[in-house]
Formats: sequence, C-alpha cells, structure tokens
Amino acid sequence: MRVLPIVAALLLSAGTASAEFAVSFNWGDIPLCTNGRPNRVGSPAFTIKDLPAGTTSVEFRLKDLDVPSYNHGGGKLKISGSGQLPFGAFKYKSPCPPGGSHTYEWTATAKAGNKVVGMAKARRAYPE
Repeated sequence: MRVLPIVAALLLSAGTASAEFAVSFNWGDIPLCTNGRPNRVGSPAFTIKDLPAGTTSVEFRLKDLDVPSYNHGGGKLKISGSGQLPFGAFKYKSPCPPGGSHTYEWTATAKAGNKVVGMAKARRAYPE
C-alpha cells in the first residue's frame, strides 16, 4: 500500500515538471453567422503558451468537427515567443453552421523552418 502514494507523487511531479505547448482563443467580434455561408473575417485573438524552442512560425487551421470536409482556411504567422496574438492577424472563413451550433477546432502547428516542432489544439462551440 505504500507504493500508491509514491506513484501518485511521481505522476503529479511529472505533470508539472515539463511545460506543454498550448493554444486558446476567443472568437472576438465577428458577425453572427448561422446560414451556412461563411464570411471572410479576422482571426480570433489567440493565447500561445510554452511555444517549443526554435519555433519561427505557427500555422493556424480551423476545422468544423461537425463538417470536417469544409475548408475554413487559416494563416501562418512568424512567431518567436509565447504570448498574445491580436484579433485579425490573418483572414479566414468564419464559422457559420446552418441552423444550430457546431464545434470548431483550431490547430496550431509550430515550425522551426520547415520542421514541425509542436502541435496544439483548442475547441469551442459556435455560436456559443
């Protein structure tokens, strides 16, 4: 029974010892769209945490998890540190589910030159 507390302590310390690349976002002030015909809008405001060492750019792609075949586009930005990316850094096709709400996922792919050095994802419903 003494093994359980030791294993739990190791698991907790391993989780806090290494930082993990993460991305989060908010939709911002984009026009409400629920007719299935997306608008071309400015990108959300993104928060980037623990960008992998050597990263020179991050590529952002949006996917509608309810209709994954639709290409919403994205953008590629030169980034060398973690932090805030402002609303409108690039243009993409807005979320626009026909009648109801869909779940959307942004994928952020960190690259050092042409080499992928990390990937992070964030999901939100639209409309919320």
